[in-house]
Formats: sequence, structure tokens, C-alpha cells
Amino acid sequence: MRKLFLTLFYSGKSHVAPGTMGSLLALIIGAPILYFSAETLFLLAIFIGIIAVKQIDLDEKNGGTHDDKSIVIDELVGLWLAMGMAGFSLVGIFLAFGFFRLYDIWKPSYIGKIDREITGGLGVVGDDALAGLLAGISTLIIIKILSYTEIDLNCGLF
Repeated sequence: MRKLFLTLFYSGKSHVAPGTMGSLLALIIGAPILYFSAETLFLLAIFIGIIAVKQIDLDEKNGGTHDDKSIVIDELVGLWLAMGMAGFSLVGIFLAFGFFRLYDIWKPSYIGKIDREITGGLGVVGDDALAGLLAGISTLIIIKILSYTEIDLNCGLF
């Protein structure tokens, strides 16, 4: 059951870009929640993050590799934080996803420092949580800039 949770229904077992596959599944699961409540999605990300830290610690204690590529529950945490900050709009969702993947792969500044220096579940989840918060801020900045140009951020769909 732990592996099902940590690999986000085995999406992290993908042979191609497991982090991106986990993020895509997280987006699909999170979008309906976001539609009803950005705050709920944000708080769920925090709650799942706390559980993930403990479960990753247990996994590593039982012989699992630190920050195994198949563990992608941290991607869900980071992306849901970004989406929760951005709110529900087509542009917001795509920007949150794009910025999150960029920061998660690139690992600038403290994101990389957390990834390199903090061990256990806190390190695994912490860098993605910070990447998600930075992605959320970046998304909000771009949405604000776009709102000055009077672009319909919902693309007329919602």
C-alpha cells in the first residue's frame, strides 16, 4: 500500500520521465478539486506532504533508496501547492504545471540546497514543496501581467 501511495498509483514506475508522469497524474486528480476550492487543494497538499514525509522515512528505513525516482508523491505535493495558489483557470493550471516542472528539474537556489543537504522524507518532499511555492508565485506574477493586457485567462471555457 505504501508503494501505491509513494509512486502515485505507480505513475512513478514509468520508464520515461517518471516525475513528469507523476505530475501529469497529480494535475488530473487535482484539477476537479481545484475547480471547487483552491484552498482545499492547497491544504490537501500540506496534509499529503506530512504523510509523505513519514512514509518516505519508513520506506528508507526499510531499505528503500533515498529520493528514489519512482517516488512521485512529492510531485503531487509541489504541483498542488502551485495550483492552489494560482486558482482555477486554464492558463493558471498550465503555468503552474510548467513552472513547477521547471523549478523541480532545474532546482535553483534553496530548492537545490534542500535536495542536496536534507535527508529523509523531509528532503524528498521539501524541495518539491518549495518548487511548488515558487511556481505558484511565478504563476501569480504572470497572471497579473496578463490581466493588464485584458486577456481572458479562462479562454472562454469556464
